[in-house]
Amino acid sequence: MNIARAKEILKRQFGFDSFRMNQESAIEAVLRGKDCVVLMPTGGGKSLCYQIPALMSDGLTLVVSPLIALMKDQVDALRNNGVEAAFLNSTQTAQEQVEVFQSIRSGKLKLLYVAPERLLQSGDQFIDFLKSIKISLFAIDEAHCISSWGHDFRPEYIQLGKLKRHFPEIPIIALTATADKLVRKDIIERLNVRNAALFVSSFNRPNIFYTVEPKRNSYARLLEYLEKRKDESGIIYCLSRSSVDSLAADLRDENFKALAYHAGLDKQTRDKHQELFLKDEVKIIVATIAFGMGIDKSNVRFVVHLDLPKNIESYYQETGRAGRDGLQSDALLFFSWGDVIKLKGFAEVEGNQAQTEIMLKKLNLMGKFGELKTCRRKFLLNYFSEELTEDCGNCDNCTTVFERFDGSVIAQKALSAVARTGQRFGLSYLIDFLRGSQAKTIRDEHKNLKTYGIGADISKNNWFDYFKDLISQGFLAQTEGQYPTIVLTTRSEAVLHGTERVELIKVKIKEDKKASLVSEVSHEYFKDLFDDLKKVRTAFAREENVPPYVVFSDATLVEFATYLPLNNEEMLKISGVGDLKLEKYAADFLEVIKDYCEINNLESRISLKTPKREPKKRTKRDADGNDTYNISLKMFKSGASIAEIAESRGMAESTIETHLVRFIQSGEISVREMVSDSKAEDIRNAILKLDTEATIGRVKEFLGEDYSYGEIRAVIAEFLRYRNMAR
Repeated sequence: MNIARAKEILKRQFGFDSFRMNQESAIEAVLRGKDCVVLMPTGGGKSLCYQIPALMSDGLTLVVSPLIALMKDQVDALRNNGVEAAFLNSTQTAQEQVEVFQSIRSGKLKLLYVAPERLLQSGDQFIDFLKSIKISLFAIDEAHCISSWGHDFRPEYIQLGKLKRHFPEIPIIALTATADKLVRKDIIERLNVRNAALFVSSFNRPNIFYTVEPKRNSYARLLEYLEKRKDESGIIYCLSRSSVDSLAADLRDENFKALAYHAGLDKQTRDKHQELFLKDEVKIIVATIAFGMGIDKSNVRFVVHLDLPKNIESYYQETGRAGRDGLQSDALLFFSWGDVIKLKGFAEVEGNQAQTEIMLKKLNLMGKFGELKTCRRKFLLNYFSEELTEDCGNCDNCTTVFERFDGSVIAQKALSAVARTGQRFGLSYLIDFLRGSQAKTIRDEHKNLKTYGIGADISKNNWFDYFKDLISQGFLAQTEGQYPTIVLTTRSEAVLHGTERVELIKVKIKEDKKASLVSEVSHEYFKDLFDDLKKVRTAFAREENVPPYVVFSDATLVEFATYLPLNNEEMLKISGVGDLKLEKYAADFLEVIKDYCEINNLESRISLKTPKREPKKRTKRDADGNDTYNISLKMFKSGASIAEIAESRGMAESTIETHLVRFIQSGEISVREMVSDSKAEDIRNAILKLDTEATIGRVKEFLGEDYSYGEIRAVIAEFLRYRNMAR
């Protein structure tokens, strides 16, 4: 076991300088062969807890994940970091699955992602296959799915308990972002890992700004909110499929790039919509709250709930899809107690009263979160048994000064209504009674009471707010169960007799404060450079057919645009840049940064970055002592095409082009060997036309998508060669 080796892999393969939260402790335990249960917030880096041990161990790490939609993204990201990974699921053809099995048997595969039902297919046939190969680790992702007391129970997960019986010596690591104490206990028991080490990281996501607004004119308010975020990616959750479809269509009519995503769409449409969203070609996905999208997209800047999630776990998990890159992001919930009432019908678990009660309690707590007037982050963390000593300062309640007024008369009216109707009715009935409703639900004997209609001057929504305020202050109480009633408390009598003054919160609409992107750095970044770097990232992503964040996350681009690295050594100091990504992408990004600094008379600001571990300077060489550039040259001279070299070396074609371009300037390769005559002529003309502005980025923008950065760089290298010869 070597934690220094783990840190080296963390930097070289994944581009991070240090471990976060309990990553190091969990990795250490797994390497000792110990079972683990890891609780870490969404975006906290749970996957590294098994990916790094997988790279340090002999054999295959099997990852069980219920999110088929997520598997390809995870595998793409791993391959992009130079890790041998694959998945097996129902989306693949028979031939594709055969190829995966061949790579497993060859021993080159390090990580295999499978759905839980794969373990159960054809009896124990797959289990028997696993026994025939070397397994180093079982990783159970979304482990809360194993608990029937959890918010996302999946019966097929129960069968995972057999892994420990069949493979008693192989360590199991179970990972989740959402599990209360009851669910944690269930995970340990059902996976048969009773001696597992438990690692609970903070559930705090400090970069997410939590906001709750009343569900009044929510569509108009949503448009206003989105208008300020047109260039940002976001997810909007709705309760029903029809709401999802209509909202997505309405947003498109308002010129927003929005698509629907729910279980009612055919798989081809869902996959297409998800791919467009992941690649930033569509900015907004509208989805049902009942459908887990499995989106591992690091630059989601906002999550909006137009309808209420059914529990805190779902809310936490869904809002946690925002800001996975650590940059400032928003979670906006439009809240109505009508949604709580509507969801009670979905909370009932047929034939299981105990579980129904748990689901109802979870729903009522979600309602309590919606009406909260204190720090929202404190409430969320307390739900997961974590204490926050001070208010967070990064939620709507912490940044709003609540104006209070003397609401004694309003309180007397509310309490009188509860008393005179016998403390046997719910909130909606009492509000209708106070407002003098003519609805048939109002009992005739109640219409003769003096309190009937005494609150007609106050709107229904405001009455909801006032009742909830009275409950939170202890002047009233709400019973538990599916049909809760409002009852008096020991504090009620003094208010009814006029001997205690009651202050209520004045209802007001909060101002939307648009936060700018912030990372762990305290220095300003150059927004126009950030936008230019995003274009370079998009070009690479399209070329490699991966989502842009797989190339570099927004957080990494923000650091580029903050610290302005101007060479490979400085680039390696940026979080998210490892050796492989440096080799694949650095040249193009450095070119854009250098051009920007030259135009704006700026120098590198890497000295402003908090110093971290200095990376070792690495030079890859073959057996003859050739470095990585000369290896590519040697293969090219022997007749291999750029595509063949890239495939053979496990690199992107753009990386090989970068290697070869340096030999154009030295005269060892001619530009005609890399660029067709017609394309080279177009590039030369563009360079001459742009004149002093002929940077690689400007030429690319001028010529369009049909011309690669490598081709442009090759022609520029030719210009430089002739210029140097003329001197």
